[in-house]
Amino acid sequence: MSSTSAPSGRPRVTALDNQPTAEDVTAWAIAAGNGDDHAMALFVRATQTDVWRLCSYLGSHGAADDLTQETYLRAFRSLSSFAARSSATTWLLSIARRVCADHVRSRRRTWRLNHHDSANGLDRADTLSGDFTTYAALRDLVDHLEPDRKAAFVLTQMLGASYAEAAEVCRCPVGTIRSRIARAREDLVAAVDVDTRLDIPTRRRIRSSNSA
Repeated sequence: MSSTSAPSGRPRVTALDNQPTAEDVTAWAIAAGNGDDHAMALFVRATQTDVWRLCSYLGSHGAADDLTQETYLRAFRSLSSFAARSSATTWLLSIARRVCADHVRSRRRTWRLNHHDSANGLDRADTLSGDFTTYAALRDLVDHLEPDRKAAFVLTQMLGASYAEAAEVCRCPVGTIRSRIARAREDLVAAVDVDTRLDIPTRRRIRSSNSA
């Protein structure tokens, strides 16, 4: 599925009938910035899963819905000035990362004022309640990565962004992204060695991914 030019020069927006390309998403963002409500809906539909997942990891799982909503609110206010110097998805994930950074700073201020980070407590309770499944254990390990390393790891290893795209989102050189991912993998392997919640095959997969 692709977007072709309409007689007016604006992209013709078609139905989202298969996986859109980066060019499709960018065309929808441009059209949405020009007032096309249908393009706006397609833009959101094509990007909301990645935005939610990024917010879930960089912000908190319990606040992911609110952080995703805030990301789109900020994006909508800026769509008319979106210049397509990068793909719309990269641009949107950059906004999501800033939203999450604001959320984390706010949560830390709340902790300092109240001596109790209730948001973090709820997030951990939600993540670790019930049986310690492999998913919950792995998520908990990723959650405890250093923030810059976590951002690079989630963007490239979980959302499928290229190193160049991750560098643009994180506003750093590609070499820095490579270094952060390598350090994140080392941190995960070290954590796996002492985490009794993970079974042996899962530990082996994580170790082998670090040596690949």
